[in-house]
Amino acid sequence: MRKISSTFFKEFQSRMNRTFSLVLLASGLAATAAFAQVAPSPSASATKAPAPVAMTAKIAIIEFQPGTMQTNEGKAAMAALQQKYEPTQVKLKGLSDEIDSLKKQLAAGGEKLTEEERASRAKTIDTKEKQLQRDAEDAQGSFQGEASDVYQKIAAKVYQTVQTYAQQNGYTLVVDISGQQSPVLWANPATDITAAVIEAYNAKSGVPAPPVNAPTPTRSTTPHSSTTTPHTTTAKPKP
Repeated sequence: MRKISSTFFKEFQSRMNRTFSLVLLASGLAATAAFAQVAPSPSASATKAPAPVAMTAKIAIIEFQPGTMQTNEGKAAMAALQQKYEPTQVKLKGLSDEIDSLKKQLAAGGEKLTEEERASRAKTIDTKEKQLQRDAEDAQGSFQGEASDVYQKIAAKVYQTVQTYAQQNGYTLVVDISGQQSPVLWANPATDITAAVIEAYNAKSGVPAPPVNAPTPTRSTTPHSSTTTPHTTTAKPKP
């Protein structure tokens, strides 16, 4: 599942930006209050005031969307969804193969076919191609909708785990870097909490790891045919 809802990442990043702004605002207010308390008045003695205490920020990064789907629950849910749509994929492939066979027969017929026969076969091929396109788009839309629902439910719970983990480990800001428009150019790998959050969520959810031979969710697992481009859509979690 590669195509990630830009809405989720924009809103998630917006939420993080607002949090960062609040941190900066709180820091500024705290510094102002501290200065007001220690600044001597014109009539005060020359007693040296204590220096204000600086706030130290502890920032972490996370690949939220990939991390969500790499949890045991995410892998199991996507494997089940792929299995559900396997018959649809088989049906679409069968129709695609039939169209290819009809095209080869038409090309091999050459001058042996009358103009009416060629026109009739071409019309049949065109009708089946349109049917394939409609069926593929319907299957793709249905798959995307269900994949979005799967992601939505799990992501909302993973988000809570991120909050808990950040609070317990003293992080003042967690930045999601999985969006294509992420402003982060570089970060120390030691600040990446993706694996730690996945581990914490797996322990909390109690969902066992899928079997080793189970299909692994990919970024392009969706019913498709030779006439469509596979992709999936995800939705933002609702904390």
